[in-house]
Amino acid sequence: MAVRERALGGQAVELPEPWRSAAVTVVLPTYNEAANLPVIVDALFALPLTGLRVLVADDNSPDGTGKIADELAARYGADRMRVLHRPGKQGLGRAYVDGMGRAMQDGAEFVVQMDSDLSHAPDYLPQMLGTLLATNADVVIGSRYVSGASLAREWAWHRKALSGFANSYVRVLLRLGVRDVTAGFKLWRSSALAAIDVTSIRSNGYSFQVEMNYRTIQRGLKIVEIPIHFADRREGESKMSLKVQLESAMMPFSLRRRSR
Repeated sequence: MAVRERALGGQAVELPEPWRSAAVTVVLPTYNEAANLPVIVDALFALPLTGLRVLVADDNSPDGTGKIADELAARYGADRMRVLHRPGKQGLGRAYVDGMGRAMQDGAEFVVQMDSDLSHAPDYLPQMLGTLLATNADVVIGSRYVSGASLAREWAWHRKALSGFANSYVRVLLRLGVRDVTAGFKLWRSSALAAIDVTSIRSNGYSFQVEMNYRTIQRGLKIVEIPIHFADRREGESKMSLKVQLESAMMPFSLRRRSR
């Protein structure tokens, strides 16, 4: 049995039943995303993935995001959506570690990490899952830097240049063989997260993404990238602070030092 799903290009594709009902948990870290969270949650539950669950890890957002998350969980049911209320703003990496750890404990076969600001389109998830299953990959990255990918037109040239330089800089230092080393849109097998011991990662921000990729390559796991359009956030402010940028810049040296 299969269902038909509207692809990004407007064409319908077939979703076979084992794919459609896979146990997928999407982890959404939030801090002041009150305007964006209902939109992305509704879009996720509109996907033809009947086994999809959502787990929000909120860092005690002062704009009431946590309360909105609780209301959405009540609407969709505790079996489909859960909320982790964290004590305060502890960083993206810590939110993902807590959320991924809980998703694995709850029996997720696949775990998705994506931004809550609508820069990552939920419509890519069926394609990412299908790619992972077809290629026997351990993780699929929604990449901004492979052929066919694109960045938001709203991005200024210097922002694009900085992002591109950061990726090139990390790839050269760590020799990862991954085009988008700081990507925050990924679909993982739970077995891969266990293999890299994700709960032991202590880095934060974009350096968290780099360290996850590094551990994945070091353990001989398979990474596949697919092109996406990376949109600009709709509401709210970017969490990319100078501290986050500096930590990300130093992470390759830290990883190389540890490996020695």
